[in-house]
Amino acid sequence: MNYHQYYPIDVVNGPGTRCTLFVSGCIHECPGCYNKSTWRLNSGTPFTPEMEDRIIADLNDTRAPRQGLSLSGGDPLHPQNVPAILQLVTRVHNECPGKDIWIWTGYKLEELDEAQRQVVDLINVLVDGKFVQDLKDPSLIWRGSSNQVIHHLR
Repeated sequence: MNYHQYYPIDVVNGPGTRCTLFVSGCIHECPGCYNKSTWRLNSGTPFTPEMEDRIIADLNDTRAPRQGLSLSGGDPLHPQNVPAILQLVTRVHNECPGKDIWIWTGYKLEELDEAQRQVVDLINVLVDGKFVQDLKDPSLIWRGSSNQVIHHLR
């Protein structure tokens, strides 16, 4: 998996202060997407074990408490990203008690395959659905268009 940007402290992509990772790769290619540069799987920087360790350390850093981890992109649930995302969310779930995990995906919850569902089983919130330019609504919080759904899973 590759990623485009990592923010160790972010207050925009989900509630509270968070760590946010924008991964590479998206098959949806929604017209009007604000993150078009992340569509190609081979764009960005390789996601390494060191980067994974940094995210875990940042989430556990008590000097700047974080509420959780936000995963966006690109699409964290792109089939080629799922193995690395599953490993990351498993570690966060096991090593960062009390931290929540949010994922944004162009897939709908009911469309997810077994591997993608393994990831979703470990997260707190899934924001699903493709961005639809005609349904864009700047007043919406944590989603870009009114068709997208915020699923509070646990």
